[in-house]
Amino acid sequence: MLAVVVALIPVFVLIVLGYAMRRLEFVPEAFWPPAEKLTYYVTFPALLVQNLAEADVAGLPVLPLAGVEATATVLSGLALLLAWRWLDVSGPAFTSMIQGAIRPNTYVGLAAAASLYGARGVTLMAICVAAVVPLVNLLSVVAMVRLASGHASGWRAMVLPVAKNPLILACLAGIFLNLAGIGLPLWASQTLRILGSAALPIGLLAVGAGLHLRALRRTGSHVLLTSACKLLLLPLLAVAGAAWVGLDGMARGVALLYAALPCSASAYVLARQMGGDAGLMANIISTQTLLAAITIPLLLIGFP
Repeated sequence: MLAVVVALIPVFVLIVLGYAMRRLEFVPEAFWPPAEKLTYYVTFPALLVQNLAEADVAGLPVLPLAGVEATATVLSGLALLLAWRWLDVSGPAFTSMIQGAIRPNTYVGLAAAASLYGARGVTLMAICVAAVVPLVNLLSVVAMVRLASGHASGWRAMVLPVAKNPLILACLAGIFLNLAGIGLPLWASQTLRILGSAALPIGLLAVGAGLHLRALRRTGSHVLLTSACKLLLLPLLAVAGAAWVGLDGMARGVALLYAALPCSASAYVLARQMGGDAGLMANIISTQTLLAAITIPLLLIGFP
């Protein structure tokens, strides 16, 4: 129990530090958007490519782990969809709830996996990323196209954001280099390792800087329902799935950890760009990030 809590403390301390830095204007406000862009397009892809290209995947339950995460994600989204008929909520607002119920914060996940399980845990987490990130992006964009107002539909609007996602491309590149036996030359490996080492601290600081705590004043039943789906239902589904396919040890822990992550800040960007309820989205992200500091340790301790 103590080991889990101690390992996760630095993750949430950095998130709080990022929030404090923005509130106190320790760095100019203009610093955060390029910092987030750098993390999204450069440092996190570098971390994923280097880790996956050089990982020893022999013996890792790649397909069972990916299948568990993808299935749990879809079921969480379906549960919220089935509840929609009883909710007094508009289409744009419901798209924010859907994102909140399925989209994980990869930054927090990779940092937590590194703290809890080391490099092997990061590899397992990257497998989850490769399985879930394309899926949640596709589902989120489809929901936006169908339910959010004022946006044109069409296959391009649904497929292109997924195909251009840098995290997806990085996972595919790393997996290809690994399975093809190409690997990375020493200079490329060291370069990506240096870049990747900046991903976790910058990413977590950006998560904290992106919190909108004022939005918590509007927290209501829709936010709490969405958070229950993401922080409780989805990880419990992952635990059940892991037991069903026989995952145990570190693989089961990573499956639970990834499923228990709070919603990513990228959901706010998508909601703002495609006509969703950006205010509700900010509330969901902030609420889940705060609650996850409690729910993640409790889940990991409850299902060791």
